[in-house]
Amino acid sequence: MERPRHFEDIAVGEERRTYGRTITETDFVVHAGHTGDFFPHHMDAEHMKSTSFGQRIAHGTMTFAIGIGLSASEINPLSFTYGYERLRFPKPVFIGDTIHTVLTIARCEDDPKRPDYGRVIEEVRVKNQRDEVVMACDHVYLVQRRAV
Repeated sequence: MERPRHFEDIAVGEERRTYGRTITETDFVVHAGHTGDFFPHHMDAEHMKSTSFGQRIAHGTMTFAIGIGLSASEINPLSFTYGYERLRFPKPVFIGDTIHTVLTIARCEDDPKRPDYGRVIEEVRVKNQRDEVVMACDHVYLVQRRAV
């Protein structure tokens, strides 16, 4: 869904939740193929049985890609991503987990390089079916200001 919003239309504290998505073995295999990351933590079920995890864990980059991808259900054509900061994976994601993303506007500030844009910092929390945070980061994006 496209939802055009100027910088002035965005308020600190706004929250948005995405639909869920269940992680499959196919996700693991496809992501490993795309990235070349065949590390045993992700691909060797027998090896992982003897670890504290007890099973394979998702690639952090896959959790990031899917978690952020879920948020693309709403597109603001007046904004674009500047970057992501403070990326963390506090809990593992396993095959069969269902994740969703919670996005909360944390700050709105001037952009020192672009007077026609403001910076929006959005807290991103990807959660599993038990409501545990499995990924956290800040999404920094630039949003066009309303013309004066």
